[in-house]
Amino acid sequence: MTESGAQSGPTALRIILGAHLRRMREAAGITRSDAGWEIRSSESKVSRMELGRVGFKERDVADLLRLYGLDDPEERERLLSLARDANNPGWWHRFGDVLPSWFHSYLGLEASAQLIRTYELQFVPGLLQTEEYVRAVVQLGRGLIPADEVDRRVSLRINRQEVLTRPSPVRLWAVVDEAALRRPIGGVKAMRDQLESLIEATHMPNVTLQVMPFEAGGHAATGGAYSILRFPEQDLPDIVYIEHLTSALYLDKLEDLDQYTATMEALCVAAPPPSRTRDRIATILKDF
Repeated sequence: MTESGAQSGPTALRIILGAHLRRMREAAGITRSDAGWEIRSSESKVSRMELGRVGFKERDVADLLRLYGLDDPEERERLLSLARDANNPGWWHRFGDVLPSWFHSYLGLEASAQLIRTYELQFVPGLLQTEEYVRAVVQLGRGLIPADEVDRRVSLRINRQEVLTRPSPVRLWAVVDEAALRRPIGGVKAMRDQLESLIEATHMPNVTLQVMPFEAGGHAATGGAYSILRFPEQDLPDIVYIEHLTSALYLDKLEDLDQYTATMEALCVAAPPPSRTRDRIATILKDF
């Protein structure tokens, strides 16, 4: 748990510890190559550790702390404890057989986030999807999937939604294109249930929902759907997440963040305010 009460997953903990080790190494004037030699490894391994892209061996962290001159026993134990926690698998580990390897990192970040801002063009945001809607999305473009695999994929998505109802829940601010709300994923009944569920979601204090109507014309998000994740830990920068068919991009460079954040702000300004969302969805619901 962080001081703010948000839950930090292993992905976030690895990034935090890696950033801390990088600052200590730079303050000690030690190169990545020398650090790699100290832990019987390579410069590239140290680089991956500092970026939080690999797990941490407690022995390696202990050796690096000694090399960097850390002599405070309490701080040493805190960082070693962080290394142990960072190696614990997230709850989604049991879904590894139906989960793309590149998606593990996102689930870790989603579980650790304080605020998620998202723009969706084709689908209802995943954290707000009903079970039947999820089931229909899971089967899109996949041909015949065994029923048990479908069930596990649906269960994974429903489990993810607990970030909205846990103690210290994540705050979700979503802008959804009207096209996503008019596309009858799963059929008319499933879509009616989904729209009614979205209306209910607008009553949640940690959910802000806006609909980008057709009459708004073109808008700033020409590149398609994406999300921006913000974390309570100061060591974690905002991250832009863009999902592709077989991979994903994670952007944290300041120039990228500035551009995507400005685009998200423009979307929120261009769309009708959240106070009009229920009426907009109710109008679409009547058409079903």
